[in-house]
Amino acid sequence: MEPGNMDNLSIVYRSRAFLVVNKHWDIRIDSKTWRETLTLQKQLRHRFPELADPDTYYGFRFCHQLDFSTSGALCVALSKAAAGSAYRCFKERRVTKAYLALVRGHVQESHITISYAIGKSSAEGRAHTMCIEGTPGCENPKPSLTELVVLEHGLYAGDPVSKVLLQPLTGRTHQLRVHCSARGHPVVGDLTYGRDGGREERPFRMMLHALYLRVPTDTERVEACTPDPFVPALDACWSPHTLVHPLNQLIQALRVAPDPDPMSGGRRPCSPAAPRPVTPKTEASCLQWLLEWTLEPDS
Repeated sequence: MEPGNMDNLSIVYRSRAFLVVNKHWDIRIDSKTWRETLTLQKQLRHRFPELADPDTYYGFRFCHQLDFSTSGALCVALSKAAAGSAYRCFKERRVTKAYLALVRGHVQESHITISYAIGKSSAEGRAHTMCIEGTPGCENPKPSLTELVVLEHGLYAGDPVSKVLLQPLTGRTHQLRVHCSARGHPVVGDLTYGRDGGREERPFRMMLHALYLRVPTDTERVEACTPDPFVPALDACWSPHTLVHPLNQLIQALRVAPDPDPMSGGRRPCSPAAPRPVTPKTEASCLQWLLEWTLEPDS
């Protein structure tokens, strides 16, 4: 995935009501600042001027958010009605999302459920950042759950790194970045929650990517899977050497899993109510586990 410019916006899903774009890293979704030379909103206006809605401030209705530094699948509604149906899916936690990341160190467990509560930091010099419960200055921490599956172990610029699949089961600000950092495995290139007080020299970007998105609206099932950007052919600094779980098999399990239904009750196999999750030992058991936790509700 090359750096973003006005002409290289990639569309991974399109219908009369929705677009799903593959957002570039280090690009804001929109901005009121005139100095922002490139935003996703400007890319969309350039590519699809006929789809811009004059009744909206930015011309397009973004159904959710991705951090400035995060790349990947982002859903855009092309009408007020479509935006409303997508909003209900997000509000009712019926959306399925999965991310890829390169994280520092070799994660020893093949599967981890991360359940640190997350709040806003009031510590000096940490404005607009989040922290886990128990951190000095952590305000109003809320329960947060992330599932992590290790895909590969390898080296990034000579340092040990793991490639992981992440699924946020709650939607806290910076959740994946905070949870990975709290486990001692910050995302490679994360200047806010990364190692050594934010000094990240080699990565050209933060290695977090929204891989898969499914929004089951009342009128259509919006589903998109973006290409994997963390492969040696695209970044020579990344050198995997040990396969733990094949990514294509996990993607297939996500695709065939029914949509989450928060109204059905029950609990996730890896929720706090089930404190001793079974760690998958084989590819088959990992796929079964993934299928099960994608079935479970987000609350």
